[in-house]
Amino acid sequence: MEPLIGRLIDSGFDILNPVQCSSAGMDPERLKRNYGNRIVFWGGGTNTQATLPVGTPEEMRKEAFERCKTFAPGGGFVFNAIHIVQAETPVENFMAMIACVE
Repeated sequence: MEPLIGRLIDSGFDILNPVQCSSAGMDPERLKRNYGNRIVFWGGGTNTQATLPVGTPEEMRKEAFERCKTFAPGGGFVFNAIHIVQAETPVENFMAMIACVE
């Protein structure tokens, strides 16, 4: 997806959803540095395939805070768990994620 982001922006897109940081080329710092002043990132608040369903609540909090620290400065970030939450996600992990952005 990353190689297309500049073209999407040039075509008039102003928001990118989903932002799946575990995908190739979707490093949060790189995305914010290269595109953060030209597009809104919707998603990327956590890894819904690893951290959210199988991490600990503490790992979940740490990742969510780090993503907010990376994406939020200057605006252009809608915190979201990509576009889904896996069925087996522990409630404690989900609540830890939500507590980070209350």
